[in-house]
Amino acid sequence: MKFYLGIDGGGTKTAFALANEKKEVLAQIEKTGCSYLEIGKEGVVSLLSEGVSECLKQANVERCEAICIGLPCFGENQLMDEVLTKELSECLPSSKVKLVNDAIVGWAGSLNGKEGIHLVAGTGSLAIGKGMTNEFARSGGWNEFFGDEGSCYWVGRQAMQVFSKQADGRIKKGPLYHLVKKTYQLKADFEFIDYVLTVKDYRDQVAAFQRIALAAANNGDESVQKIYEDAADELFEMVKSVKNQLKWSAEIIPVSYYGGLFHAQKWVLPQLEKRLKEIGCHICQPYSSAVQGAVLLALENEKTPDL
Repeated sequence: MKFYLGIDGGGTKTAFALANEKKEVLAQIEKTGCSYLEIGKEGVVSLLSEGVSECLKQANVERCEAICIGLPCFGENQLMDEVLTKELSECLPSSKVKLVNDAIVGWAGSLNGKEGIHLVAGTGSLAIGKGMTNEFARSGGWNEFFGDEGSCYWVGRQAMQVFSKQADGRIKKGPLYHLVKKTYQLKADFEFIDYVLTVKDYRDQVAAFQRIALAAANNGDESVQKIYEDAADELFEMVKSVKNQLKWSAEIIPVSYYGGLFHAQKWVLPQLEKRLKEIGCHICQPYSSAVQGAVLLALENEKTPDL
């Protein structure tokens, strides 16, 4: 019996899954995030090698044939890609190791490795697709400083701006204003500045602010509801870009999705579905998880791009 291991790495968590050649999952574990921007090259290599060992031990398996690792930011720095590929291959010598961008394993899991477009709207955002010629294309996913439109970070930042405008009277006070005051126990509105500028894990905290925005939208805050509508438009543009870059065998192209923004699907999906329909795309439920997508890629050893 042969065994295959898939890894879905992210900024906040890393999922490992070991399966046999029948695609039966034998072991699963989860560890902290594995972005080299956060924990460095050495931290990534250490975390992943430890996770592989723990997963094999859990299943009482000595080795696996192949490992597919989805890493955040892979494909965005050629030197770092080469270093990580070399070092991970050296510390996992008994397995064939393949590194891809974490969006690739998301695509593989959500669309079962088939033709279509995968949309990610978590802390960051991007769209990635595979067309009829097995070529891939990507749109978005640049950086939260000047990109990641439609992501939880983007919505969180937009909602913070709405709070400031509600607080100083530029727009009418709504549920968001009162929720922020209560949540952060602000005695004065300007205390919010200190909170935002001094929190740890700034990127994740701004993205997490999206939860307060969602509560405000659900409570009738029209300014926040408009943010979600705009987020759907931004995500649509990413999907449209990918669609236009590739050739397709089907008339209607499936679009799957992952990410925390879709907890607000009531405010996002109707607008997104409406616009996708106009360009011959339709929303579909994810087939499986990203870590299962990594297992699939390890099993099939499918040729994947460095995006």
